[in-house]
Amino acid sequence: MHWWLMNGPRSCAIAKADPMAEANGTVSWRMLQSEAERALAGASENPASDARRIIERASGNEGAQYVLGLDDLATERGVHYFDLMLERRVHGEPLQYVVGSWGFRHLDLLVDARVLIPRPETESVVEFALSELDALRASAPGRSLLAVDLGTGSGAIGLSLAFERERVEVWLTDASDAALAVARANLAGIGRAGTRVTIAAAGEWFAALPGDLRGSIDLIVSNPPYVADGDELPAVVRDWEPASALFAGADGLDDLRVIVAEAPEWLSPVGSLVVELAPAQAREFAELARHAGFDGVEIRQDLAGRDRTVVCRRGH
Repeated sequence: MHWWLMNGPRSCAIAKADPMAEANGTVSWRMLQSEAERALAGASENPASDARRIIERASGNEGAQYVLGLDDLATERGVHYFDLMLERRVHGEPLQYVVGSWGFRHLDLLVDARVLIPRPETESVVEFALSELDALRASAPGRSLLAVDLGTGSGAIGLSLAFERERVEVWLTDASDAALAVARANLAGIGRAGTRVTIAAAGEWFAALPGDLRGSIDLIVSNPPYVADGDELPAVVRDWEPASALFAGADGLDDLRVIVAEAPEWLSPVGSLVVELAPAQAREFAELARHAGFDGVEIRQDLAGRDRTVVCRRGH
């Protein structure tokens, strides 16, 4: 039961909590932290971590300020926000959606149920994509490069490329108008690097791109849907994340087949394709890439040592 239900409405102010706080009907962030941990004990695998993220969001105290602010008395608005977030998390909504943003490499991204939650394995995909850009840059110093993030969702991959490398023009595509709205919001948050990013109108894969880009793209990178229709997913994924960004036919390869088949006509003669997929799909996709005309195909592992990315190169 919430503390305020037992003791009457929480009276909140910005001040240091004192021994009389509970008697006076006030509540500190530390007390709310304990309340959140108790409430989440049966709903979260890591209630202490989730409680901290909720308190950080509600209080505005992040990083080192979090501990320093635990004994501050909570504001009325902060308590209301805390209650709303805690209730959503207790009912199983992913923490990332509850707090409304999530860190991805160097970016803090808006995330909600319109897009997939950015995951650590996708950070590795970005790392491999950056390596491809660096190799292309070494072979053509001074030239501006062109990269496309197909099925961008929140914009995590494409915005990271623009943020972490200069002289790279980036296009973002997605079939979902709702996802593109999230990507636009995140684009606004990356500062000057955002001037090198273009968000295409909603469209399926390469159909979203203007025809004059054919044959000129240096890098295509994608984290497409790759879950087979019959595969079991954790309830927190199945019940909350957009199915259109997860499922891709009987074997999960429907969208990957489209991408690898059409990519060669859009890439430059020495361009690269980098895709994320399920570990069990890596070898089959690598063969598809070779049949499509890629002469340099490598399977790369994520931080857990699982086949997660395939890098396909032309002109190697």
